[in-house]
Amino acid sequence: MSNALAHMQRIASAHTPEELWAHLLVALAEYGFDRVNYGATRQGRADSLGDMLDAVFLSNHPRNSMSDYFDMGFFMRTPMFRWVTTHTGACSWRWAEEERRAGRLSAEEIAAQDMGRSAGMVAGYSISFPDPLPRNRAAMGLAAREGLTQDDIDALWRERGDEIHAICLMMHLKMQGMPFPIQRRPLSPRQREALEWVAEGKTTLDIATIMGISPAMVEKHLRLAREVLDVDTTAHAVAKAALLNHLFAGNVTEAGKLGPRPEADQMDR
Repeated sequence: MSNALAHMQRIASAHTPEELWAHLLVALAEYGFDRVNYGATRQGRADSLGDMLDAVFLSNHPRNSMSDYFDMGFFMRTPMFRWVTTHTGACSWRWAEEERRAGRLSAEEIAAQDMGRSAGMVAGYSISFPDPLPRNRAAMGLAAREGLTQDDIDALWRERGDEIHAICLMMHLKMQGMPFPIQRRPLSPRQREALEWVAEGKTTLDIATIMGISPAMVEKHLRLAREVLDVDTTAHAVAKAALLNHLFAGNVTEAGKLGPRPEADQMDR
């Protein structure tokens, strides 16, 4: 079995977002990409990516050197970010350099590009993943390790780009079926259970009987779930939690990791 197939097999067999991400980083490092960003949202619109608290953002870039770049959103001002929001497929970072030389970058894009360069993001590729649903968007940025030039990376991509792209696509598709590791605090097990019973069509009285709690406590769990998800109605809470794969998914932790579902949470009755 080739290394690429072995990597894809491990990625396809991952059980948690953390395990999935770790397998991807190992695979890409073998091709010379030692820093990777992945972002995905299911709340996007034509003019917006939606609430960033509901987006997935994974990165192994050093936080000390990249905090402003990511925390203050400078990455969204780069020319490559513009490319991935308007295209699908893979694009060499050479495109951004050519756009700059041609005078087609804004002052904001140039400043963001320079910030990335100063942090060592000199050569690489960006991938925008296709999706049949227009509100779903996802992209990945692959930064080459120090010492590799864009010429080196473009030559590598001509030879093995299909392998790299397939590995990244496999990771993205696998992530789509996992609980999204979003930035919000997670629903508690009891909040999630109450929402799951609503999704099953149960009434408040039904849920109270099933969960062994009072109707008032059911309403409290549903109210807190709406607050966590930042929605106004329980129907919207069910839809949003389902969209993020946070219903019927075991015990979702803050990182999106799954664990055994408790029979009851004595502290959350």
